[in-house]
Amino acid sequence: MHANRSVLVAAAEGPMIRHMVRQMDRMWIGLIAALAFALASAPALALETPDSFADLAERLLPSVVRIATTQVVRGRGQLETPQAPPGSPFEDLFREFFDRNRPDDQPRRATSLGSGFVIDPSGYVVTNNHVISEADEITVIFQDDTEYEAVLIGVDVKTDLALLKIETESPLPVVTFGDSEVMRVGDWVLAIGNPFGLGNSVTTGIISARARDINAGPYDNFIQTDASINRGNSGGPLFNLDGEVIGINTAIFSPSGGSVGIGFATPSSIAQQVIKQIREFGRTKRGWLGVRIQTVTDDIAESLGLIDTRGALVAGVTEGGPAEVAKIKAGDVILAFDGKEISLMRNLPRVVAETEIGRTVEVEVWRLGRSKVLEVVVGELQEDDQVAAVPARIPEEARVGMVDELGLSLSTITPELRTEFNLGDEAAGVLVTEVIGGGPASEQGIHPGDIIVEVSQAEVASPAQVQDKVIEARDAGRRSVLLLVQPRDGDLRFVALRVAPG
Repeated sequence: MHANRSVLVAAAEGPMIRHMVRQMDRMWIGLIAALAFALASAPALALETPDSFADLAERLLPSVVRIATTQVVRGRGQLETPQAPPGSPFEDLFREFFDRNRPDDQPRRATSLGSGFVIDPSGYVVTNNHVISEADEITVIFQDDTEYEAVLIGVDVKTDLALLKIETESPLPVVTFGDSEVMRVGDWVLAIGNPFGLGNSVTTGIISARARDINAGPYDNFIQTDASINRGNSGGPLFNLDGEVIGINTAIFSPSGGSVGIGFATPSSIAQQVIKQIREFGRTKRGWLGVRIQTVTDDIAESLGLIDTRGALVAGVTEGGPAEVAKIKAGDVILAFDGKEISLMRNLPRVVAETEIGRTVEVEVWRLGRSKVLEVVVGELQEDDQVAAVPARIPEEARVGMVDELGLSLSTITPELRTEFNLGDEAAGVLVTEVIGGGPASEQGIHPGDIIVEVSQAEVASPAQVQDKVIEARDAGRRSVLLLVQPRDGDLRFVALRVAPG
């Protein structure tokens, strides 16, 4: 490179040649700088994939425990021995056979195994509720086989978490919670647990997915991992590479009963708050809004003028609940709660539950074609809270009609129809008397006896009002119309019906 440059410099007899030489100097300097930067960056990239997990496992294993539970199972009770005819030659044979094969009437002890981890040096241990459910005795076993009898502090069935307490004379090794929200798909994780009762075992993998809903409970938001998780791993920790607990291994998907690389962990963002409340109160305290919600489908979004299917559609409001006080109405779509966007319907219960009770928060709703912000004071969820809405009473008028665009025959509610369809005194709206097969209403599962309470978020009292609202939607260029329906055997729900040509 230098020899070539010398020739060029010697030949540089004019300004143009000298300019070219300077440009080439800059080019070589740039290439050398880029190469140096790449070489300097290479070691940092290599560190992202550890050569070994041995140091991390050695540090964490003493804080992960085995959970052994014992349950006393009662016998089935004495069964009467069948009697042979008195004096029969089979009398002694009958007695001997049934005495020998009589079901054991004595209580027996059934055991089960799981995993857990220590979060406080004084002896607080976290595990799954299903690991210790109905146990009469709970034993915590450490890596060195030291055993302690545990006391149950409290459980949360909805997130399948439990908190135990053991008494020790010296501080215990602990692990700390990390932030599961910063974890990304593809990040390394390490699981430690007690698979099949073999004792603490270490497996590694990556985060395969986030925010999984596996229909385990109302607050599903699981981390999915391909780290091997088997029976007995339940309640054990899922660690990041800093040795922080970012999940609690809870469930697996497995046709065979063994690991197939699909495991689920409750994220630490949920577990931390639940464990904190159990430790403080012996139970969980969750925020409560007092609404019944459903998913915003494409048809529902189109009928409401929403550009996408985000949010949670309010199907009912609990009388006297926080939502009613804040003037949230059935038909509103909750787009954001306390500054957190509600992208999916199932996100709302979790966000509300995690909100401090008594706090005043802003709720953004979509109502009648525009966004509106309301303030709500978050209440406390009680186990017996009922989320149901009772439609307003509307005067009865004996009128019938056919709405061809929806494939429905309708009628106002008369005393005779109340009796025929077994409707309660509180039922009000427009009664469905016939559903045309293959029509829009039939496709969406509407049945005779259902009641249409609202159309396009306006109460209706007659078939003519339903027809008018359908025509309005069609003239406005909408492909569907939104109905609030009270099924005969269920809760109020919104249904978006495709508007057939009139």
